[in-house]
Amino acid sequence: MNEITITTATPDDVLDIAKIEKASFSTPWSENAIRESMDAKTHFYVARLDSLVIGYMGISTICGEGYVTNVAVLPEYRRLGAGQKILEHAINTLKDELEFISLEVRVSNAPAIALYEKFGFQNVGIRKRFYTHPDEDAMIMTKNSF
Repeated sequence: MNEITITTATPDDVLDIAKIEKASFSTPWSENAIRESMDAKTHFYVARLDSLVIGYMGISTICGEGYVTNVAVLPEYRRLGAGQKILEHAINTLKDELEFISLEVRVSNAPAIALYEKFGFQNVGIRKRFYTHPDEDAMIMTKNSF
């Protein structure tokens, strides 16, 4: 059986990350935006099934604070544990550097909310009309303890 592995993304992974963005979000990041974010020291991690990149996560860190930019898995590979493995890897890798990790998630995205809650993220507020296409509020979730 093939196993999902998590590695630190490199510039060679930008095209795959952009493909996942396009398959996952109504307003995806461009390849250029992903490259610029990598250059700005955002940590990117990718989930691989064999050599295929099937998911990724980006997290910006500044002054001991972590802000998740995006987490996504190709639709045909969802529900295999890739998102959980990426999140677990990022938390374990960065926990000694961070006081907290925060993110936004569509209020309708019950599977993602359940995953974040499993890792100790808590609902700390709502950002009204944060998302577009369709318009929707975002739940702000934060993990304060590691």
